[in-house]
Amino acid sequence: MRTINKVVKAQKVNMGGIFLDQAIPLRGIDQISPFLLIHHWAQDFPGGQKQKQVGVGPHPHRGFTPVTLIFEGSVHHRDSLGFEDIIYAGGTQWMNSGSGIIHSERPGKEIAENGGKFEIIQFWVNSPASNKMDKAFYQPLKKDTMPQVVSKDKKFEIGVVAGKFQDKSSPLRSLTPMLVLRIDYTEGGEIEIPLPSDFNALLYQLDGTLDVNGTEASDKDMVWFNNDGDKIVLKSKKAGRAILLSGKPIEESLATYGPFVMNTQEEIMTAINDYQSGKMGQLIEKFE
Repeated sequence: MRTINKVVKAQKVNMGGIFLDQAIPLRGIDQISPFLLIHHWAQDFPGGQKQKQVGVGPHPHRGFTPVTLIFEGSVHHRDSLGFEDIIYAGGTQWMNSGSGIIHSERPGKEIAENGGKFEIIQFWVNSPASNKMDKAFYQPLKKDTMPQVVSKDKKFEIGVVAGKFQDKSSPLRSLTPMLVLRIDYTEGGEIEIPLPSDFNALLYQLDGTLDVNGTEASDKDMVWFNNDGDKIVLKSKKAGRAILLSGKPIEESLATYGPFVMNTQEEIMTAINDYQSGKMGQLIEKFE
């Protein structure tokens, strides 16, 4: 069983007027490769707004995969490749930005206009140098098509977002080996999750309380595991939700600037120039 490197609490950050809980990066933790960033956004929308007034408007990416897990409400995706999609609670939006894409991500029209609960987690997955200039692609995974595993004691429900858990495999394509799970649980359960010994791994707790390999984790805690075992054991003490992010690390140099994740500063400058010259396409949003 893996030991725990550390348990840290997510910190509040202001991203252009949107207040989020950020679990990565934190002081002393720049990344847990291949995972570069974790943002947890939960908000009650008052209603009476137009969709174009909420969320994040068109912006570029290159060199990594932003993944959005929807827990409450819906996310309306539009991008410069012509994809438009709305994914609701329980679903996932997996977008490999490749050589460049412009997209927007906004709460659904009904939430903006009528109000309601909205909650997502977005995490960023680095791409290997050999894939950073691949063609971008978007993959949706709706709740009713996501593979599900229920623990023997019926206390844990596991959604397989990426990789394989027990006999269930996700249909989503990742560029490097990984296992990403959504974990819902009620009190008094226990489950064992095998992990390859060469995978980095972390667990982020949305709410509730878990005993994680003998250490307690609660609301907005991130548990970072050492690579010294082949499994973790979760025991539920108070009903809640968590996600597990694990994957084979990418042992390459890293250069980042805002929405671009490359290997060198020269490549970052090229990405900026390509975006400014229109080589990543354009996105003109249309609202009803």
